[in-house]
Amino acid sequence: MATTTLPTFLRDRRERVHPTTTARRRTPGLRREEVAARAGVSVTWYTWLEQGRGGVPSDDVLERLARALELDEANREMLFLLAHNRPPPRKPAPSAAVTPSLQLVLDNLSIPAFVKTPTSQIVAWNRAAVAVLGDYAAVPERDRNLLRRVFQPGSENKVHHVEDVRRTCLASFRVDIARAGQSDEATALIDELMETSPDFRRLWDEGEIRSHDGFQKRIVRPEVGEIVLKSSVFYVEGSGGLSMFVFSPANEASARAIAQLVQRSGT
Repeated sequence: MATTTLPTFLRDRRERVHPTTTARRRTPGLRREEVAARAGVSVTWYTWLEQGRGGVPSDDVLERLARALELDEANREMLFLLAHNRPPPRKPAPSAAVTPSLQLVLDNLSIPAFVKTPTSQIVAWNRAAVAVLGDYAAVPERDRNLLRRVFQPGSENKVHHVEDVRRTCLASFRVDIARAGQSDEATALIDELMETSPDFRRLWDEGEIRSHDGFQKRIVRPEVGEIVLKSSVFYVEGSGGLSMFVFSPANEASARAIAQLVQRSGT
């Protein structure tokens, strides 16, 4: 099987684009001059590029070629890999929205789960999360942010093993914003916590990076005692960077405690 190269990729994708004109053509797809016009480059240079002698295109030119050839994200990434041997620069993710189908997944889980944005904003949750972790609807939207919650003054008196929780939340936050692209919202949140929390500044300077997956969370509820939860993280494809956190009981006692709290909540 022949190896895909930048020239063969460009020719193949050009031939797949349906021209807007209705005139009959001898060959499928766009002509080279049409791609060049769409991308704002010279016909000669684009012809050379398809022949493997046009030099290495800049990021800006590759982005224009991607639009000219109507490439989706997977093909845009392939274009950059073939031209530069690396993926394209990350674009800030669009505003994330929880779809009805995603909310349905949450609602059908009998254990605590919520959905958050790349900036750690909790945007959806289920009945078990309310019963075990707290009612997010009862607090202002601004306070539904994981980072704000764990770095707010006094959180060390409310959160068990607060140092480890803070490290994990911040380390995974770095991964999330790297995936989604640095947004104005992420920058504002970092600036805010750098100013208000000495512990955030200290841990931010350490630069630790790791996933939230597999993290153990301990909660003590007077009605049922200690609950030990183990987190699993699932990234929601095509959602603008949303991830779903599911908290599974780490032992039978925790499973019974969750069931009791959910039953008592009556919601």
